[in-house]
Amino acid sequence: MNIGKSVRLERIFDRNTGRTIIVPLDHGVSIGPIFGLVDLRDTVDKVTEGGANAVLMHKGVPRRSHRGSGKDVGLIIHLSASTSLSPFPNAKTLVGSVEDAIKLGADAVSVHVNLGDATEKDMLQELGQITSTANNWGMPVLAMIYARGPKVADEFAPDIVSHCARLGEELGADVVKVPYTGNIETFRNVVDGCCIPVVIAGGPKMDSLKDIVTMVYDSIQAGGAGLSVGRNVFQADDPKQLVRALHGIVHENWEVDQAMKLLGNKK
Repeated sequence: MNIGKSVRLERIFDRNTGRTIIVPLDHGVSIGPIFGLVDLRDTVDKVTEGGANAVLMHKGVPRRSHRGSGKDVGLIIHLSASTSLSPFPNAKTLVGSVEDAIKLGADAVSVHVNLGDATEKDMLQELGQITSTANNWGMPVLAMIYARGPKVADEFAPDIVSHCARLGEELGADVVKVPYTGNIETFRNVVDGCCIPVVIAGGPKMDSLKDIVTMVYDSIQAGGAGLSVGRNVFQADDPKQLVRALHGIVHENWEVDQAMKLLGNKK
């Protein structure tokens, strides 16, 4: 592996555990300045102090989230976008480049692909172009791959998620982000079918902290490499404490009960 890529990956993945906690903060493009994203500097401070390995955002906002003090955290620049106002919200388009990310001091870039959408071929082409360019620069690529289209009955179905993960690997990504399939056995099959690190998405806002902690714990037991969870982290009542609990699960091999004790055994 290119030494530059190795160095950058070690800023995102704990070099001792080989796992990561990524907090995406890119929702302002898709749904606007929702709670948790108004004061980005404060949010980055909280999740970093809790033990996040990296934050993920669009190219225009590092200038309002760079802190200049406190703990360091990896930076991933997201290159894909669409909005909830569009008649085609699943059609992602490139809005940045690898070179943009390099100028911002980023440690990785990310690209979003929705398999099954009518514009799938364009998103696949863009992912392939980005992985080729990124490889030339030694820049890691996180591929967010979901199945969302008229032929997709269940985007969480194990065979569908396995397909998503494998596609990310085959098109040259270094890390792939997919939905959790719901149980350890089926998610282990997803991980086994993919030779790059697999991290789980958080999905819609969950009902309880225990649901989040349990999902992350189960994914780690299945061989997952961590998480890339946004709203369920930055919209928590105490993002710092939640990330601290997730850090225990991901990097310190905590059990669910131990993490929930830190969270005050809240539901």
